[in-house]
Amino acid sequence: MAKTLSIHPDRLFPAESKTRDIARALYAEVKGLPIVSPHGHTDPAWFATNANWSNATDLLLAPDHYLYRMLYSQGIALGALGVPDRSGAPASDPRAAWRLFAANYHLFRGTPSRIWLDHVFADVFALDIALDASTADRYYDRINESLASPAFRPRALFDRFNIELLATTEGAHEDLDHHRAIRASGWPGRVITTYRPDAVVDPEHQDFAAAMQRLGELTGEDVESWPGYLAAHRKRRADFRAAGATATDHGHPSAATANLAAADAAALFAKIIGGHWAPEDAELFRAQMLTEFAAMSVEDGMVMQVHPGARRNHNQRLFETHGRDKGCDIPTRTDYVDALKPLLDRFGTERQLSIILFTLDESTYARELAPLAGHYPCLKLGPAWWFHDSPEGMRRFREMTTETAGFYNTVGFNDDTRAFLSIPARHDVARRIDCAFLARLVAEHRLSDWEAGELAQELAYGLVRKAYKLDQPAVAAAAPQPLVDAVAESRDAAGRINPRPATPLPPRSATPASAR
Repeated sequence: MAKTLSIHPDRLFPAESKTRDIARALYAEVKGLPIVSPHGHTDPAWFATNANWSNATDLLLAPDHYLYRMLYSQGIALGALGVPDRSGAPASDPRAAWRLFAANYHLFRGTPSRIWLDHVFADVFALDIALDASTADRYYDRINESLASPAFRPRALFDRFNIELLATTEGAHEDLDHHRAIRASGWPGRVITTYRPDAVVDPEHQDFAAAMQRLGELTGEDVESWPGYLAAHRKRRADFRAAGATATDHGHPSAATANLAAADAAALFAKIIGGHWAPEDAELFRAQMLTEFAAMSVEDGMVMQVHPGARRNHNQRLFETHGRDKGCDIPTRTDYVDALKPLLDRFGTERQLSIILFTLDESTYARELAPLAGHYPCLKLGPAWWFHDSPEGMRRFREMTTETAGFYNTVGFNDDTRAFLSIPARHDVARRIDCAFLARLVAEHRLSDWEAGELAQELAYGLVRKAYKLDQPAVAAAAPQPLVDAVAESRDAAGRINPRPATPLPPRSATPASAR
């Protein structure tokens, strides 16, 4: 007998009843806000062509390294899951891959992937039975039937998910044809790009030489000269801004920055281009380029995102057979205080500059990142990211950064995903966790109810728009309502809170709104 798939309306809320009901009330005010997804890895071709996806495996399983890294850890070959190797050919047919995934779905118990996928299955595809070996074909056929319909084309789902903005990520050496096609189509959905120059900044990147050649072709600059190389970046940044970009993204191995004299920077670049560099030269070049990009951001206003601390492609054998981004990147210890100092010595008080810092090293939250963001005007903290994009990771982030950096030196949430259908689920998790955290502060009389209401909307919607320099919101955020006492709350059939006359929580502050 098939097991029921149940998505509880109080998932991720506190177990204690009074605090849970405060979280419910806060969540009710933000759950319907539009989604702003300012950094991710969805394919712009989806929205340019608006073609139907082919099948469940190609959409949900094969592109998602969160899923197949867990299965790989249990001895399941990537080819058996439909993940293409370097030749581009998957080793199994999509239905067989899906059956294998379904038979091992229990491996995801307790993980964020399970939360996201169950949300997708129940909310997007209206499935009401649990996924396992016995229901694999039922899932596969239902999902495929849905994907073949007009209602499940990329643009229709974009609208259904209430996405206000979605940013993809393209390399400096890549064309932006899909973004041009989106704009030319007349479709009003806002899909923009993000400038990711890693392949032409990291000499250790396997595509460095080819990417540099393409950068020169796209810009008409002599990218083998230091002035021409910097000019090429400025031209490409302008191209990306024309495609809607407001941000850049830098996935360096470390957060190291440098501030070399112009002659020394040129000499280092000549060594890199000449191919006569050592690993320490590559690290210094990446460090210098972060500072160069900060200077360009002061000029053109683009927000910098710095994503350091991943040891990429740790599994050498898998890298050789399947290439990059196959679930074998591992977090490393990361220094920020000393690493960022050369850049901050030059730009730390520059109010035209905005740098969003991410980490995979949670030990730095309270010790380094929160104090840095709590001091330097140019720094903000990105949300819990990648391995920590999870309920417990989000809680730890708030607990370890709020007392020093506050809420307003953070930037809301971004999903950073290739899995388009999971975007609403990921944002829902973030909103629930933030409401639960705020509810605890209200229950402990550390925040007033009206402050928590304002903060819930800022964390879900407002801060991300400010941080990424987006235009004014298309919809006004609903005015936060007073929270009500737990004993006086009930729910209607749709799960919404129905306050009954009751003893209220402490009243709102009498401070005028203009003074808050």
